Amino acid sequence: QVQLVEYGGGLVQAGGSLRLSCAASGRTLSSYAMGWFRQAPGKQREFVAAINWSGGITSYADSVKGRFTISRDNAKNTLYLQFNSLKPEDTAVYYCAATVGYSSPTSFETRYSYWGQGTPVTVSS
Repeated sequence: QVQLVEYGGGLVQAGGSLRLSCAASGRTLSSYAMGWFRQAPGKQREFVAAINWSGGITSYADSVKGRFTISRDNAKNTLYLQFNSLKPEDTAVYYCAATVGYSSPTSFETRYSYWGQGTPVTVSS
């Protein structure tokens, strides 16, 4: 059984920075793609960023490209999301997710088998 636990959410001012971490336990996920999704109040969950098994290939939603950076440390079984230049519209609950069987990054929710409980990020204007 895989457990994903996100850390690092909170309140930040617009233009600020923040870093989320997602620690995986129960299974080594170093062979599989992982990603971040978010759900804003009253909206559907949406793709944010994904990374391949080695960390060498990444994919981003257009809305965060150039501001967010996804990375991973397979030795620590941990996924990261670095936020820069945050905007109020980035306010959401952020979820990390892991695929099983996919080594390349993907934006399709249905390809993710494991999900964290989510951590809220609030960006004030």
